[in-house]
Formats: sequence, structure tokens, C-alpha cells
Amino acid sequence: MMSDHSTFYKIRRKGQVLANRLTSYEFMSKVYYYIKFKKVLNLKNPSTFNEKIQWLKLRNFPYNQLVIDCTDKYEVRDYVENHGGKKYLNKLIGVWDSWEDVNWEELPNKFALKCTHGCGYNIIANDKSILNKQEVEKNIKKWMSEDFSLFNAEQHYTSIKPRIICEEHLGEDIIDYKFFCYNGKPLFFYMAQGFGHGKNERMAFYNLDGSKAPFKRKDYKEFSDEVKQPENLDEMIKISENLSKEFPFVRVDFFEVNKEVIFSEMTFTPGGGLMTIEPNEYDQIWGEWLNLESVM
Repeated sequence: MMSDHSTFYKIRRKGQVLANRLTSYEFMSKVYYYIKFKKVLNLKNPSTFNEKIQWLKLRNFPYNQLVIDCTDKYEVRDYVENHGGKKYLNKLIGVWDSWEDVNWEELPNKFALKCTHGCGYNIIANDKSILNKQEVEKNIKKWMSEDFSLFNAEQHYTSIKPRIICEEHLGEDIIDYKFFCYNGKPLFFYMAQGFGHGKNERMAFYNLDGSKAPFKRKDYKEFSDEVKQPENLDEMIKISENLSKEFPFVRVDFFEVNKEVIFSEMTFTPGGGLMTIEPNEYDQIWGEWLNLESVM
């Protein structure tokens, strides 16, 4: 399973890279913010969730080595292990600095291949025997050559060393459980499935007791039916709290496979700080929960 982006998407990405190189991360952040919300980004006195994420991504995250390490798909494993979460890490099959170092023949028939320095750089192999190796190589080499920070002006990504990791295959189309943690306290989460596959994408927000939250993301379809809550919800909340306590904000993500919790990743700039929330008032409410005093 590999990304199949449209021609327009590819052209847009090239335009984003060129624009960021000709201007600056701050200028492009302001441009993206205005395009998305039709208002000027307030960096002097940010109040909404998206404004505060923009402030963090420009003023703190690029200079915060712990944030950079925890954004790195490989380095974050050490952070999780050092915070008592070793048993929640997915099995690591290998890590390499370039495609030439990967021994294709030694990879198992099922695996998850990822690049460490961005989002969406994933190849999930359900059956290696029918996977096009040349296409995999083409994608991996392309991703490894990209500076992911230039796409949505997320500067902290530029400090991550591009590497390739291979992890154990967890299953097909499994659900992500993503916990929004503010100053070390998870407040709500959303379940997501099918991201990266267009029309099959669906998600919904929930309170920590499993009840439906009164807000949603404007750009995504919700689950059509009431989906089953994770059996290990309380455990996920506890792990999220432990992993997030050193940051003013971070989203901590998990899978649940065979009734076991598997750590996925930590995300500091969800939606690049351009997340459209409905009703709109929750952008302000989420922002009130995010206290920047410790980093300002």
C-alpha cells in the first residue's frame, strides 16, 4: 500500500517548497493561516488553539531538541522507553541511513516501512511477494531527498536526520487513537481510520469517558456508525499523561492490536496548526486549555 497523490497535489507541494525557500517559515505560516481562516495570524498575543500551535512551531519547537527527537519516528522510541513504555513499542525490524543499506530479501513478507523525518512517508506491505520493489525504491528515495519542513512551514522537521525504519506489520486498516494532551494532561481523543486513502477516511472526537465530544474536524467524514471504544482506553490515557508531561502540547497516538496497546507516534503540530474545528468556538476553547507561560 503506497500513496497515490493527484497531479494537483504534487504541483502544490512543489509550489510550497519553492515559496518557503524564497521567503521564510514565518511568512508562509501567515499565508497558510490566512488562506485557511481568512484572518491575520496573531503571533504577538495568540489565543486560539491554531494560533498557539503556530506560535509554538515558529518560536519554540525548532529550538527544542526534545520536541525534535520525539517528532523523529526513530528517536522517539528512546523517549518512550525511558518513560516506562518499552512494552508499548512496535517491534523494530531495522533502521537504515539510505535505501542502498536495506536488504530487501531479508525483510519479512509483511512489514511497515517508514521514513523518520516527516508524515505520510509510509509503505505498508500486506504481501511483499506482490509488492513492486522498484516502486517502493522510487518512493523511498524521493521521500529521503525531501525536506518535509518546507511543505507546511514546520521548521522542526528540518532538524531530523532522514532515515528508514522497518517495523512489524500490525494489520490492515487499523484504527488510530490520538490523544490531545495539554501541559501533561490528556483532555480528549479522536479515532481515525483510513487516513491517506481519500474517500475511505473517517474520524470522530471523544471525551475521555468514551462519550462523543461536541466538536469535529470540518474537512473529514465522521464514522457513520458508533464505533467500539478501545478496550485499553484507561491505559492509553495513563501512557499519554506520562509521555506528554514535558510539553505544553503534544498529541500522543496509539493502536490497539490483539487487545494490546501499541505506541504509534507523537505529533506536535496537528494539521500544521491549520485544523478547522466545528463549531468554530472550540478553536478558542482549545486555545484556553493550552498554556504557553512555561515556554514564553
